[in-house]
Amino acid sequence: MIIREATAQDLEILLTFEQGIVSAERPFNSTLIDGEIHYYDLNQFIQSPDATLIVVEDNNELIASGYGLIKKSEKDYYNFEVYAYLGFMFVKPEYRGKGVNKLITDELIRWAKSRGISEIRLDVYARNEAAIKAYEKAGFEPLLLTMRLKS
Repeated sequence: MIIREATAQDLEILLTFEQGIVSAERPFNSTLIDGEIHYYDLNQFIQSPDATLIVVEDNNELIASGYGLIKKSEKDYYNFEVYAYLGFMFVKPEYRGKGVNKLITDELIRWAKSRGISEIRLDVYARNEAAIKAYEKAGFEPLLLTMRLKS
């Protein structure tokens, strides 16, 4: 398996990965609209000096993706000014459970640390137990749970 930065030539496949993420998240989020949804500006992640969009290849086939984005702290009372936000974690179903997501996470953590960033965050649905376990295994810990009420 090869980990590399994504290029514009990868966008078509990456857009299918994005829809795979949307499909996987629908059971956890009843507020998503029907139809095709685009969470990300993937081209921006490829071009931005404050982001990295990586892919994993196996036998010249894209099988996984993830991005890291440097963001400014939302709160002036945090003990960090910037942090790395990780997202777009997708692994093709036939490659799941083989450590591919850990490869991506480890590479994105290395990228953040190489930029002097020690605070690294990501979001995961509270009921997505498999993802929570995977991120905990990578060293992440729960921080905040968003609650909602539909009235």
